[in-house]
Amino acid sequence: MGKTYPVLDTRLRDFIASQHLFFVATAPLSGAGRINLSPKGLDSFAILDDRTVAYLDLTGSGIETIAHLRENARIVIMLCAFDGPPLIVRLHGRGEVLEPSHPQFPSLLSRFPPHDGVRSIIRVTLERISDSCGYGVPLYHFNSERPQLPAWVARKGPDGIAAYQREYGARSIDGLPGLLSPLPPASA
Repeated sequence: MGKTYPVLDTRLRDFIASQHLFFVATAPLSGAGRINLSPKGLDSFAILDDRTVAYLDLTGSGIETIAHLRENARIVIMLCAFDGPPLIVRLHGRGEVLEPSHPQFPSLLSRFPPHDGVRSIIRVTLERISDSCGYGVPLYHFNSERPQLPAWVARKGPDGIAAYQREYGARSIDGLPGLLSPLPPASA
């Protein structure tokens, strides 16, 4: 039977820290808009306090999460056990986008392992913390992180990533605003 929690207790924190994968879901206000669900990994998640979490938003092919959060701040993060005892944890909350120009960005960035290609940090104030059984989640074995994203970022270099963010980070697939201040070229 599922349960709700007032804060991220030690058991939940330990569970979250042991996961290699989490999922992020957001939606626009418009019923005609597209719901977004994204898998995340690469050791990009941090618990900031009992009711606040954050994750690194790495450069990618879409900007839906950022666009939706700018419009309405609604977000849910889901983590599920693919090994060990079955468990699903959902973190519902209000998210905010901290781009590199945000004054708190450098201090929050220090809470994560180094990653190239970070376009923002998503910070979530939790409004509902819950778990459920996870009996239907299959067992999988974690082998390793995929090397493709870090390799792609390295090949593009700072100027290439900045250009990519300017080209693909301005608007969501539904036309909502995305990045407000994409990275300038490194040579600027």
